[in-house]
Amino acid sequence: MSETRKVITVFGTRPEAIKLFPLVHVLDADDRFDSRVLVSGQHRGMLDQVLQIADIQPHHDLDVMQPNQSLDALTARLLTGIGEVLDKEQPDWVIVQGDTATAMCGALAAYYRKIPVCHVEAGLRSGDIYHPWPEEVNRKVIGSFAALHAAPTETSANALKRENVDPASVHVTGNTVIDALHWITSKVAAEPQLAGDLAGVEARFAGKRIIGVTSHRRENFGDGMRAIANAIRRLAAREDVALIFPVHLNPNVREIMQGELEGLDNVALLEPLDYPHFARLLDICTLMLTDSGGVQEEAPALGKPVLVMRETTERPEGVEAGTAKLVGTDEEAIVREVERLLDDENAYAEMARAHNPFGDGKSALRIADMLAG
Repeated sequence: MSETRKVITVFGTRPEAIKLFPLVHVLDADDRFDSRVLVSGQHRGMLDQVLQIADIQPHHDLDVMQPNQSLDALTARLLTGIGEVLDKEQPDWVIVQGDTATAMCGALAAYYRKIPVCHVEAGLRSGDIYHPWPEEVNRKVIGSFAALHAAPTETSANALKRENVDPASVHVTGNTVIDALHWITSKVAAEPQLAGDLAGVEARFAGKRIIGVTSHRRENFGDGMRAIANAIRRLAAREDVALIFPVHLNPNVREIMQGELEGLDNVALLEPLDYPHFARLLDICTLMLTDSGGVQEEAPALGKPVLVMRETTERPEGVEAGTAKLVGTDEEAIVREVERLLDDENAYAEMARAHNPFGDGKSALRIADMLAG
């Protein structure tokens, strides 16, 4: 019988938690692994919501969240805090996901101890180190020394190989976010009350086409956020449309969006949604307007077009497949492309019916088999 491998899964933000809880579930149920969870608390309330719904009890919680902390201070605290846990646990593998400061520091702390790293959602590249910032460089740092790369698509796998990553270490697994979406959709279907808090907003906007909005990218702070707010204001003037916008907690987002959009009849500014309610928003919307990475993968799984308010994307597969389109933060471009989808049935159908390239819901099982060797 093969030896049990101790693995520590490291994450700290809501998107990481969503994309890693399916893998944690698989590892916990697999007797090939002694599975531990370390959370940094880089996001606090939003992270805890996912831990609760997914029934995950972390073994270690660094609780690093501080108001308006700088990236260098956050990085230093993460690196030393994660390092102390790794010294205590002595794992065989460290698993990180994506592009956050927690992921980069978790991988770097492991590398400093010569512990092999498995990078989930590896190989995403925009080609611009400042878009998304600092996430593009975080991914490149992890990709330079990870021992296993779980690439969601052939495109991401090829990006790694172009950077001279050993092809034997690169595996196309699909993206675990699709595993998570399938799981939460089934759970909400069985327990509708989990997403019941949107009922009032749904009733208020009955008969209107819903546009879901998310925006939080650092590179959009300032003028970009103001342009997005102006575009939303113009779209909200349409009688047939309503916009549901869970507003990120970052004050650089909240101050502009609340100042520009509060009180508009066709706009609902909500507190950040937990995962069941966000899955419900994806289900009821006509399209998503977002600068998020994960939404570019999730919405197409439910047949919803995505307009991406960024200049570049590290997920070009969606653009190539036709499920997503880059619109940047230009007010005119945002309004024009949203109205094209609202008013042109053929244009909408082309995006809604395009094949989602990001996975089949079995990614976590593939990654576990990679780790087992």
